[in-house]
Amino acid sequence: QVQLVESGGGLAQPGGSLRLSCAASGFTFSFYAMSWYRQTPGKERELVAAITTAGDSTNYADSVKGRFTISRDNAKNTVYLQMNSLKPEDTAVYYCKAVHKWVASSNYWGQGTQVTVSS
Repeated sequence: QVQLVESGGGLAQPGGSLRLSCAASGFTFSFYAMSWYRQTPGKERELVAAITTAGDSTNYADSVKGRFTISRDNAKNTVYLQMNSLKPEDTAVYYCKAVHKWVASSNYWGQGTQVTVSS
């Protein structure tokens, strides 16, 4: 069955770093654009970063530009989010999402991983 499993979340100090991973299975990973979203209580889920199927193009929310880097390894069916210079406002549950390159209705979500930035 289709699975997206996030890992790497946890507690980090302001200015610190974390690396999130999202391991995919049950579908052809290289056919899917990947993205990371985050959500805090009472707020809508927001797009953090996205990457194309081949990894040749990325885009970021203004709030994380220059601090976060999205990447993917199609051989390992995994997408990553390197988060540097973390701020308390980065605290959220982070989700990965897969969207088929031609069929947008074919999309999957992970279960989320908590990131807490606090001293």
